[in-house]
Amino acid sequence: MKLRVCVRLKCLWFYVCPQERRREFEANLEKEGLELETEDKSDSKDHKTYFLKIHAPWNVLAKYADILKIKVPFKESDFPHGREVPLEFLSCPFRLPDSIIHPQPDYFTSPFDKNKVEFFLISDKSTFFPPSTRNRIVYYILAHCPYYSEGRKDREKTGIKRLLSNGTYTAAFPLHDVTRNSEPESERYNLYKHWARFLCFYKEQPLNLISKEICDAEVGGSILMCPLCDKKCPFWKLNSTCLSSWQSHLFDNEGTVFFAIFMGIWVTLFLEFWKRRQARLEYEWDLVDFEEEQQQLQIRPEFEIKCTNRRLNKITQEMEPYLTIHSRCARYSLSAATVLFWISLIVACIIGVIAYRLAVYAAFASIIKDPMRRIQLVGRFITPQLATSVTASCINFVIIMILNFFYERVAIWITDLEIPKTHLEYENRLTMKMFLFQFVNYYSSCFYVAFFKGKFVGYPGDYSYMFGKWSKLRNEECDPGGCLIELTTQLVIVMAGKQLWGNIQEALLPGRHNPENQYSRWEQDYILLNFTQLGLFYEYLEMVIQFGFITLFVASFPLAPLLALCNNILEIRVDAWKFTTQFRRPVASKARNIGAWKEILNAVAILSVVTNAFIMAFTSDMIPRMVYLYAISRDKSMKGYISNSLSVYNISQIPKTNMPEENWYDNSTVTCRYRDYRYPPGHMREYDHTMQFWHILAAKMAFIIIMEHVVFVVKFFVAWLIPDVPSDVKARIKRERFLIQEYLHNYEVERLKLQLSASFITDASDNRVPPLLCGDTETTGRVFVAVSSFVML
Repeated sequence: MKLRVCVRLKCLWFYVCPQERRREFEANLEKEGLELETEDKSDSKDHKTYFLKIHAPWNVLAKYADILKIKVPFKESDFPHGREVPLEFLSCPFRLPDSIIHPQPDYFTSPFDKNKVEFFLISDKSTFFPPSTRNRIVYYILAHCPYYSEGRKDREKTGIKRLLSNGTYTAAFPLHDVTRNSEPESERYNLYKHWARFLCFYKEQPLNLISKEICDAEVGGSILMCPLCDKKCPFWKLNSTCLSSWQSHLFDNEGTVFFAIFMGIWVTLFLEFWKRRQARLEYEWDLVDFEEEQQQLQIRPEFEIKCTNRRLNKITQEMEPYLTIHSRCARYSLSAATVLFWISLIVACIIGVIAYRLAVYAAFASIIKDPMRRIQLVGRFITPQLATSVTASCINFVIIMILNFFYERVAIWITDLEIPKTHLEYENRLTMKMFLFQFVNYYSSCFYVAFFKGKFVGYPGDYSYMFGKWSKLRNEECDPGGCLIELTTQLVIVMAGKQLWGNIQEALLPGRHNPENQYSRWEQDYILLNFTQLGLFYEYLEMVIQFGFITLFVASFPLAPLLALCNNILEIRVDAWKFTTQFRRPVASKARNIGAWKEILNAVAILSVVTNAFIMAFTSDMIPRMVYLYAISRDKSMKGYISNSLSVYNISQIPKTNMPEENWYDNSTVTCRYRDYRYPPGHMREYDHTMQFWHILAAKMAFIIIMEHVVFVVKFFVAWLIPDVPSDVKARIKRERFLIQEYLHNYEVERLKLQLSASFITDASDNRVPPLLCGDTETTGRVFVAVSSFVML
């Protein structure tokens, strides 16, 4: 019978004794060479919480730097330092001063070897390893240290993560630097002062520290248009859409084509220069030889716990857990079914919003267009289509935000259900699922407006209905100014709403700060928010979704990049404030690139060429205008284009179910017009598509093919022309590898000479066997690294 012991830690009660686990864990930490220091609970703010401070002396840092193959300086660089920006002086106003950045000398680096300490440039052992390296080493020890007694082998009882999950400790985190002004100023204070302030928005990022006819009364005012919905919608004059047509022409013009082509090329330039910047940082941060396979060999604790079957690993030659094929297939099937279900839910919500559009459009039409209503001032500026589009977009945005709340949890749940083996595999799977959900959630309504709305309407006398004629929900027609203005409205509301809501959420984080002169550094850090493993995941997700908005639909909203730029200027400062004041210091970790996000960005860049080509062909009116100008117009002008683009229908042939309840039109008019290219009444092919329709369709398909091929050819040529790795970085890498081999060879030769010399002297003196020099010049005594201290509660 187990002894029932209740231990209170931060108001949590446990029925399993945690003292034994803590005692064994801390004893094993001391065996690893770490120094432990406990702060009494009477010194804490609540007088209940113990703080355990962990210090790493030099010998522990050297040992694990050798194990982890951490690269450190061995020679000052003799390579000329070059920049990618030819006119560097132009960037001076945007750069931070050297007194803030504290530029370090450029070094060649090599993996650390504790047996060759004198090979490396070590001036001060207490500062040789930077804080990021020190806290990474300490966390590596914490993550791999067991908490079972000596002689027992229980693989499940290992690591700080399990101790945090079972309540043995409530938190484990590296300490921040002080934020108060001090001499010398800390890096965190400099970041807070020169990065997290909005007035520094123009400074660099310290990465090393962190148509007239429509409006004419004689033309547009004389054209009577057919009703846009059944019963409630009246006949209307074309010139009533003068304002919306003018607004649409702001974005729907010939210049938009060149802008779309430019953006397709810009995306390639952006990604290529991203790769070059990444390659440069990869070298500067000593990640050139870092292998992701090292992370893939580290099995997740959750995988070990849930997988009870074991088999021999051919690489490590150890028995390790594995997931059986039957369990894997069952879990993947359930995961796929869940993904399909939630995507279907998004589609259902979009259909619901479309049904809302169809239902309320008639109400807006009867209210805004009713001459008996005293809202003529509003009716002049707001068409029923615009009112419906704005309200539907707002509702759609609310639905998107609600679904996002569930999708984050569903994506994590199904990823946990699959039980990925490694942390890298877990992050990649979660990334793909979250982006798939967010892609469908944010962009599905935009795809509907761009490619489906107004395309399957029919014509007077033979309209198409959403769920059949029994539903009385006639398929939507585009705004009289075109569907492009509605797509722009949708994008503005969703994109701007998302950015505004995200920044408000971040800015409203509760302030977490205690006066430094009253509370210790570890207590101040303890009340801060925990920077979780997925802390950067949501930052990447937000930027990738924004990247989709400014590339996939940029032809309909050329101001999207400007909107994104303004948001990012604010976002950078909000994030800087969060990271320097609201979050605990994260544990340093290595990564060569942004992982699965890189492939997602490439896929979005390729898809953007296709979507913008289709928007310009099928959503914009550019192609019909070009066909009229160069193939139909006799004087090579746009005069008569509006009348040419509208077909004629006999009002007497409109079914009663489609006729307005009140005939608000001149009874002497016997025909009405509608947007399409069909033969007029009385023609032998009455209401069939004209040859002009097919000419325009052929021109649209030709435009898509030509634009896609031109942009893709330029994209691939630019990608081939710009190397992923800058030439000076390639040369630095080659020289560093050459120097490592040369210096190591010379080092070993000199070391051998010393050994032979010592051996000769010893033999000559007393003929004793000469001892080999160990080459370990490690000094005695312990060096405590207070900056990299970890605190556990």
